[in-house]
Amino acid sequence: MASALMLVFLTALPGVLCYQSSFIDLEAKGSNKSSIGFLVLGDWGGLPYPPYITPIEKATARMMAKTASQMGADFILAVGDNFYYKGVTDVNDPRFQVTFEDVYNQDSLNIPWYVIAGNHDHVGNVLAQIEYSQKSKRWNFPYYYYELNFRIPQTDSTLTIIMLDTVLLCGNSDDFLDQQPKAPRSGVQANRQLLWLQERLAKSKADYLLVAGHYPVWSISAHGPTDCLLKNLRPLLKKYKATAYLCGHDHNLQYIKESGIGYVVSGAGNFMDPDMRHRNKVPKDYLQFFSGDAGTLGGFAHVEVNKNEMTVTFIQARGTSLYRAVLKKRGLFREDDNV
Repeated sequence: MASALMLVFLTALPGVLCYQSSFIDLEAKGSNKSSIGFLVLGDWGGLPYPPYITPIEKATARMMAKTASQMGADFILAVGDNFYYKGVTDVNDPRFQVTFEDVYNQDSLNIPWYVIAGNHDHVGNVLAQIEYSQKSKRWNFPYYYYELNFRIPQTDSTLTIIMLDTVLLCGNSDDFLDQQPKAPRSGVQANRQLLWLQERLAKSKADYLLVAGHYPVWSISAHGPTDCLLKNLRPLLKKYKATAYLCGHDHNLQYIKESGIGYVVSGAGNFMDPDMRHRNKVPKDYLQFFSGDAGTLGGFAHVEVNKNEMTVTFIQARGTSLYRAVLKKRGLFREDDNV
């Protein structure tokens, strides 16, 4: 019944939600800087039993708060697996409080969270996560997939982030079997999202064009590259000169580059996995950085975008910057510089 209701909802909901295109003007909120900063956090969803969090989630939240305060963060991208292991049941599920509100409770994290669903969320009630946007002042999850547009303060440059539901696009998968998603639940809905994505990419004139989803395009870890995304998403990213693709799913931090596009894996918000079993599935010169050591206590990515470049910094929960990559705006599109 739940699956049927979801498909009805997907078909009936007005397109305005996923076609969101108005600008979010950070300058109007009092920002006096000339850049946008945000954090990318994946696979942060705690536990379904007491204490409902992991030591890695707690340590990562503390370091996120410190980073947001010191380096600046206007918002947070939560790229799926928000509630382990079976999502939430309804909008009043206590997991919203014990795994989210009570953990990320520092002042510097009281900023907008832009959320998408992962495979574990789809085992539960994703509609409830969307509905929670009406209860929380910072939780923003308007639809399964949607678009965010920002003006970079005190510049004429713009940033677009396209948030995807890669589970609806490719199908669900069993983490415990490390399997590939087999097929989408609804081919019609998958094609609708893909056509929407292609249209948004084709029309984008943003100086920085990012796409975010849960499943990775490229990964050397337990899940490896996602065949469905290699086939359907990667050609679009290359054709329309996307700046970067942001994701989670594998429980570590990775930076992979191909054709000037940065592939950011930030799935270290709750668990850490040093597995590199799919190293041979990624061309040798693509991988720039990997960290899966549990001793780092997790991590995330900090992104800063200004009129000239976008800097991605991978940060471990123990407080060290592990790796930094610089991507040029689309008008200056060339191979990214790594520091």
